[in-house]
Amino acid sequence: MSETTVQMSHGSGGQMMKRLIDEVFLDAFGAPELHAGNDAGVAELPATGRIALSTDTFVVTPQFFPGGDIGRLAVSGTVNDVATSGARVRYLSCGFVLEEGYPLADLKRICASMASTAQEAGVAIITGDTKVVGRGKADGIFINTAGVGEVPEGVTLSGSSCQPGDVILVSGTMGDHGIAILSTREGLSFTTDIASDAAPLNQLVAAVLEAAPHARCFRDPTRGGLASTLNEFAQASGVDIELDEAAVPVDAQVRAACDMLGYDPLQVANEGKMVAVVPADEASASLAAMRASRYGGQAAIVGSVVEARRAGSPCVRVRTAWGAERVLNMVVGEQLPRIC
Repeated sequence: MSETTVQMSHGSGGQMMKRLIDEVFLDAFGAPELHAGNDAGVAELPATGRIALSTDTFVVTPQFFPGGDIGRLAVSGTVNDVATSGARVRYLSCGFVLEEGYPLADLKRICASMASTAQEAGVAIITGDTKVVGRGKADGIFINTAGVGEVPEGVTLSGSSCQPGDVILVSGTMGDHGIAILSTREGLSFTTDIASDAAPLNQLVAAVLEAAPHARCFRDPTRGGLASTLNEFAQASGVDIELDEAAVPVDAQVRAACDMLGYDPLQVANEGKMVAVVPADEASASLAAMRASRYGGQAAIVGSVVEARRAGSPCVRVRTAWGAERVLNMVVGEQLPRIC
């Protein structure tokens, strides 16, 4: 392309828009369904007759950060949301809102990142859309992704299925993404680089399901972190959750940053971690499956599900390293704006 930035005519529906689609999006993604040039990508329906569908919009700033960028985030986030249902994630769509003047080199870099992440996850981007808005009407680029997957027969996962005696696992360190975004945005310097954990986890979820066929639920602890996820489980299932704070893996640099900034790492966002609730007799096998996966090397058992102490008031309680107990609440208000 002769242009170096996004122009309003790239959203006109004419020749420049076609060139943008051909030379940026088709070049990066290249699925046969995209090359067909239709308004919808036609895909095979699952044999089970059940599909999982999720959509998300990504507006993070900055768009490039240690460990990833908005493109990797967009693909990983939607893949992970669909995977929490136990589905085999198959297809993605992507919609771009581009601001006039946005550098085409950055757009191509983001598309290459999306294509690489989709390939890693084993999914195809088969349809999309592009809109261009005037200068000052968007923060460079916004991306919407939707994903669809096949739900295997007999798999029914829900945050309302947790039962007393169940065990809670996390696939790795908490808070990496939120602190990576904050430190980049605010220009904070730490002794070592803190990188985002953005990654597709559908293969990790599949490995845990194979090891724990009676798994209750999965959730990726994004905005609100582990605290929000566990509170959602407790409220949906009408149970209490007991969390062992010392067992929760947190990178030393992330912990130091949280201490300095006054954040609880249990409330900070993640984009490449998974929480699983499984029956106690499947916990060891689940942990081994997580640790054998590419992104689960630091997986840990961090807590358990118990009967609610007060009927109608489920909560999450944390056993601290000092032997005390505190209630872990959801974040009140907006702790870290624009983290995804």
